[in-house]
Amino acid sequence: MSSVNSAPDHLAQIVARKRVEVSRRLARAATFARFAEAKGPPRTDILTPLRRPAGAAPRVIAEIKLRSPSAGTIRARVPGALVGIAEGYARGGAAAISVLCDGPGFGGSPLDLRRVAAHVAVPVLFKEFVVHPVQLDLARAVGASYALLLVRVLPQAELVQLIAETRARGLEPVVEAADAEELERALATDATIVGVNARDLRSFDVDPQRARTLVARIPPERVAVFMSGVRTPDDLAMVGSTRADAVLIGEGLMRHADPGAALADLLR
Repeated sequence: MSSVNSAPDHLAQIVARKRVEVSRRLARAATFARFAEAKGPPRTDILTPLRRPAGAAPRVIAEIKLRSPSAGTIRARVPGALVGIAEGYARGGAAAISVLCDGPGFGGSPLDLRRVAAHVAVPVLFKEFVVHPVQLDLARAVGASYALLLVRVLPQAELVQLIAETRARGLEPVVEAADAEELERALATDATIVGVNARDLRSFDVDPQRARTLVARIPPERVAVFMSGVRTPDDLAMVGSTRADAVLIGEGLMRHADPGAALADLLR
């Protein structure tokens, strides 16, 4: 795993902040009671869009991300622009759209996801640092189809429980690993969608070769997702040579003037 001992542990800082956010949300339990009581959205087939047909290129999960702790500002927030980007992604060939919903670290909001989900037909991923089921209530309420669960921040029993809680809300968990030990833990669950992040979220260093090696270990009955580090046609071709069913691309698209057109060009 690529890390530097002297580098700040970005993930630990984010998760500590996220637990404070959750405690505040739980303190407003009455506000969120209707989320917990409501039925989940009707289940549709949200696995097929991410499965890669034989001989085809990997499916693309195109991400909306305005900033990150490592890169700083990626794209300025402009009123109404995120819906346009999402629609461009859908036209450009995205199989799904990921929306960063963390505010302080990534400049996102659950309201961004709600707006996106209301304007596109493709499924949408609630990309957050989930540490409590109340966040899954929120994901369902704003229209997500998938919710990200990070192996690194969850003890195994909590990971298994949150997978069940995700499905109980009509969503599909996307379980993300970043090294061999985490992948083993992910595969020990019944998660269908398993991602390998080329970016180490502690240091934000990117190691595509490590991710490529790990993706090869995901059994064919699961949906394998290669995450981060893809910017060019050569990068996409590299992922295409792996076992990956889908690839998540964010910053490499969001830095273009027209991210949807950039996706279409990349897929061509």
